[in-house]
Amino acid sequence: MRLLLIEDDDRIAGPLTEGLGRYGFTVDHVRTGAAGLADTTAAPDLVLLDLGLPDMDGLDVCRSLRARSAVPIIMITARGEEADRVVGLELGADDYVAKPFGVRELIARIRAVTRRAGAPAYTPATTAESPEPHRPPSGAQLLGPLTINRRTREVHLNGRDVALTAREFDLLAFLADDPGTVCSRQQIMDTVWDPHFFGPTKTLDAHVAALRRKLGDPGWVTTVRGVGFRLTVPGDPVACEAAG
Repeated sequence: MRLLLIEDDDRIAGPLTEGLGRYGFTVDHVRTGAAGLADTTAAPDLVLLDLGLPDMDGLDVCRSLRARSAVPIIMITARGEEADRVVGLELGADDYVAKPFGVRELIARIRAVTRRAGAPAYTPATTAESPEPHRPPSGAQLLGPLTINRRTREVHLNGRDVALTAREFDLLAFLADDPGTVCSRQQIMDTVWDPHFFGPTKTLDAHVAALRRKLGDPGWVTTVRGVGFRLTVPGDPVACEAAG
């Protein structure tokens, strides 16, 4: 997946480019809005756009990008004002992340935005140093007896189809992005629902309960009291195979 990073601060751009590269992303970095708008090396799959650029306001860059392309845009901003975020979203940005932020948070947002845009979700590539895993059908992820296909939005358990709602699938896919890792309630709500969701958080518990019921074992989604939830294979929490 190719990303275009428009960020003038090398103290942020350098580590960010390196971190995203470790997860298999290709990052093209430019330091000005003009350079970002003039970038013609290849069509990016997603744009990471800093709002505080030296030559022009990032909101103007967002407006120009959206006028000529439907490419997903995630704003990177140190601006805390709600008005800036609202304007950016109204101009066509798909999401925003506030500085400082971690690479894992940004990757989660990239995955969420690409899912909403209908692009295949990113799955880390097998490194040269690691053995080639057994591969389930193309575009699918295998977790023990569970297969998640993000391209077709299908889930199979022991070879049988599991009928999930769109939100249940998004919840499962998000937790499966990093099996075994605890995801906070806020991370899940921000990514699977929306950073601006103002409804009751109990809706998350209802979806978790439905997901457990449909998977036939509550052990698939475990609760970490006071923090959130994580996805594990019942009886084998480390069993995980992934395929692109």
